[in-house]
Amino acid sequence: SDMGMLSLQASCLCGSAPCLLCGCCPSAKNSTVSRLLFTFFLFLGTLVSIIMIIPGVEKELHKLPGFCEGSGSVLGVQTHVDCGSFLGHRAVYRMGFAMAAFFFLFAAIMVCVRSSKDPRAAVQNGFWFFKFLVLVGITVGAFYIPDGAFTSVWFYFGVVGSFLFILIQLVLLIDFAHSWSQLWLRNAGESSAKGWYAALCIITFIFYAISIAAIVLLYVYYTKPEGCTEGKVLISINLILCLIISAVSILPKIQDAQPHSGLLQASLITLYTVYVTWSALANVPTQTCNPTLLVRNSTGSATATQPLTTWWDAPSIVGLIIFILCTLFISVRSSDHPQVNKLMLTEESAAGAGSEAAVESGLHRAYDNEQDGVSYNYTFFHLCLLLAALYIMMTLTNWYRPDESLRVLTSPWTAVWVKICSSWAGLLLYLWTLVAPLVLPDRDFS
Repeated sequence: SDMGMLSLQASCLCGSAPCLLCGCCPSAKNSTVSRLLFTFFLFLGTLVSIIMIIPGVEKELHKLPGFCEGSGSVLGVQTHVDCGSFLGHRAVYRMGFAMAAFFFLFAAIMVCVRSSKDPRAAVQNGFWFFKFLVLVGITVGAFYIPDGAFTSVWFYFGVVGSFLFILIQLVLLIDFAHSWSQLWLRNAGESSAKGWYAALCIITFIFYAISIAAIVLLYVYYTKPEGCTEGKVLISINLILCLIISAVSILPKIQDAQPHSGLLQASLITLYTVYVTWSALANVPTQTCNPTLLVRNSTGSATATQPLTTWWDAPSIVGLIIFILCTLFISVRSSDHPQVNKLMLTEESAAGAGSEAAVESGLHRAYDNEQDGVSYNYTFFHLCLLLAALYIMMTLTNWYRPDESLRVLTSPWTAVWVKICSSWAGLLLYLWTLVAPLVLPDRDFS
């Protein structure tokens, strides 16, 4: 019987995702469980990166016998592991590289899978133990990448990936706000209670109030009465753009074309834009214009020998929280916003036919809801996680670029412009979702 148990466990580890979770979860869709497990891998990598970048970890590693260079030999064999490559920015870049490679591998494998009958779908939804081994293998391999030009080249990969992920976050935000306002408006219509309308108005007002307060604080902290022209210009441009999208979202013509479009979406987008602007200003390399720079370089004597970076400044922590919420939302979302579905390539199919059967049988089983067609685009999902891995790598390193000697960490203007441009691109994207039905009246956006 022990053998039976072992073989059962083995089949579970190598079998489908539901098998791992069927005991402890209510009935869940196969597709959602798989996405959550992939997201869990991403969070695991993030956690390792966070541990690696904590300043005190290096000292602890040096205490391990035979682990670091110059600490004797293991089993008579002289070891040469430079502990520096395990820590700080280098480690986070390698971890980011490993996660990106892992998701790229799956994105490539899953190109054009149409339903769970495709043999490759079994790879997407099963074999979790082997996937974990693959991830560990790639990670170990990544730590053997020689230093050289790797960090400086990979920095630009991270920049591009983060730019795209900031846009994806914005699309998800539009989608989330849309579903939210639709739900509350539906509730208001059904119960004919004014409470839901009032709640929508209050939430919208709160979002705008926070945005205005934040913009004022940005002017106070990140600009000086004389100088800091870049900061002033960037804040002002984004302020004007946010006012424009807010005005456009309540124009009568737009309202006729899209009755669900409203100020709630605009207020949420405004708040997000303000956050991205703040995050960009926190990367301005001029000390007088950027109070957060002082925090990072005020380590005194330590700066001469060892670059110490604290990543837990406010913009990074907010970024980490938004990243966690967004990746979880990517995993569980099934949108009803047609244009977002076009952007996010969600193929709405008869995915959901299995749910009644599962409920009737009354079992806590994860059921396969993708026999007629996939409920999300596998490749696109993996590309989203790949970009998320690059984004979190940049967030944890503060977008600071280690120079060749790795003695100094500099905050480049690149980071500022990438973030600002992504916020502009995002606002234009939102503006497009508003005006598209007017510009292309013959296309069906419903």
